[in-house]
Amino acid sequence: MHKPKEPRTKQQRLSLLLWFRLARFYNQSNRMSNEHVKPYDLTISQFDLLVQTQANQPISQMDLAEKLLVTKGSITQMLAKLEQRDLIKKEQDWRIKRISLTEKGELLMQQARPDQSAFQSSLFSSLTRDEQKQLNILLKKIQKGIESHTNQEDEQ
Repeated sequence: MHKPKEPRTKQQRLSLLLWFRLARFYNQSNRMSNEHVKPYDLTISQFDLLVQTQANQPISQMDLAEKLLVTKGSITQMLAKLEQRDLIKKEQDWRIKRISLTEKGELLMQQARPDQSAFQSSLFSSLTRDEQKQLNILLKKIQKGIESHTNQEDEQ
């Protein structure tokens, strides 16, 4: 049986620890957010879809999937559920499906969005404003590194 290699350097161990901490925060935040939007009969994925739709409407189904980092199949399922609840509407524009919120969807977001925004903001309340700004800068830097790594892989 082949035993996986452990990180060899202190930097690799630290990087792995950071990745685990980020993953734990993300997973715990998602679980808490799912509980928080439950009274609106939404999941956090559905809430995110409604937020992106509201901010970019009318938005194509493909653009929405890209913004949410989900597959075509996943977005189709989520949209079908929200359409059944009359929260979104689809309009066919030649070959492109454009998504918008219905009046019922807009009303739901008027209630849910400020509440969820305040909740998400509270998760960072243990950091000062300056620490939050610094964290934002560092996360952007990590994201650029990931994008550059992805672009290098695409070129190979």
